[in-house]
Amino acid sequence: MTVTTITTPYGFSSTATDVAQGIDLTGRRALVTGASSGLGAETARVLAGTGASVTLAVRDTAAGERVAKEIADATGNRDLHVAPLDLADPRSIAAFTAAWRGPLHVLVNNAGVMACPERYTAQGWEWQFATNHLGHFALATGLHGALASDGPARVVAVSSSGHQLSPIVWDDVHFAFRPYDPWLAYGQSKTANVLFAVEATRRWADDGITANAVMPGAVFTNLQRHTEGGRGSGSVPAELIKTVGQGAATAVLAATSPLLEGVGGRYFADCNEAEVLDHRGAPLQGVARYALDPAGARRLWELSGEMLADAG
Repeated sequence: MTVTTITTPYGFSSTATDVAQGIDLTGRRALVTGASSGLGAETARVLAGTGASVTLAVRDTAAGERVAKEIADATGNRDLHVAPLDLADPRSIAAFTAAWRGPLHVLVNNAGVMACPERYTAQGWEWQFATNHLGHFALATGLHGALASDGPARVVAVSSSGHQLSPIVWDDVHFAFRPYDPWLAYGQSKTANVLFAVEATRRWADDGITANAVMPGAVFTNLQRHTEGGRGSGSVPAELIKTVGQGAATAVLAATSPLLEGVGGRYFADCNEAEVLDHRGAPLQGVARYALDPAGARRLWELSGEMLADAG
């Protein structure tokens, strides 16, 4: 079977507002994690601008309420909700999913941490893997019924070109033996985001649910607070830096565009499907083949389920 690479009229400079132009999501419900600042706040704003009911799932609900008010004032859409969610705490996720009522049409797994100092959850999970992958995995699986209940639904996994820093190291996911490296841990967690989209689509496509991974680009937000000068693991050429509006564009495309109807298990950057790579390419470009590997995606899904089951 021939698989067609998805291309769109949008590109590096397109903004989330550009991508959502003319799209009407009135009557649809969206959930954005980490929506109290940065890319998450911009994604929530643009989705609200399409008429969707938007829930901001955040750790800091006071900050979330401030952003929700700003979004309501800017868009005129008052159908905004703020709910507490700590992706590093399985109890918080369980409480959130248990409290959810009604359908869900768009889930944007946006929240994350980058290159943070060595830290582990109460379960012994490495912090970046736990927050960036396991938390979103638990959220999505916990909301599967809501996603499947009312026609087509989309899940967006916000990944990064940083996934090229590391595949999943199956024998030592949580750095129990190898020396902790914040960038290898970040890379592994971002690979996991892509693999999640691959397997979620395989498992859930018959339920009308598709999932895609996206690379926002180099955007300076609070995500970089643990990196030198907020500039990541290396210097990014000035011409590759995006605004927050440009950075949110690919996630909004994956969440809303008719061009991606029925499309899942892919990785998008600059609003287009990325080239599959067998070795590192140009900065911020392409997706590593191992991040799209179906066998790896199935293995990660099963491992993630086991970890959460053991956590009780």
